[in-house]
Amino acid sequence: MASNSNNSGNDQPKPKGSAKRGFAAMDEATQRAIASKGGQAAHQKGTAHEFDSEEARRAGQKGGEAVSRDREHMAQIGRKGGESRQSAARANAEKNTAAGTSHSTGSEQSAKTGSRQGGKSGS
Repeated sequence: MASNSNNSGNDQPKPKGSAKRGFAAMDEATQRAIASKGGQAAHQKGTAHEFDSEEARRAGQKGGEAVSRDREHMAQIGRKGGESRQSAARANAEKNTAAGTSHSTGSEQSAKTGSRQGGKSGS
């Protein structure tokens, strides 16, 4: 008698790993509700992990180091910052010329001359 022992009476093929099952098959709201209950239970039991400020600082530092390794990304961020500063300065200059004023504001002058503090000048 030749029977297929691998099928064992089940006509449906087994999933190849791509089908979502269990927790992954649930909609996001149901997943969040179940996860929330688990978190609440851990807090009540006293086994929940809570970051202290030092641990959070170290985690943030790790993230910053990881991001800053990507030199092209950092250069792009720097260019964006420079562009926004330039456009703000340009808009301010256009506003001053439209209003008929040609003198610089205090913050613009300190940016041009460096940060001389204490009111002392070089003379």
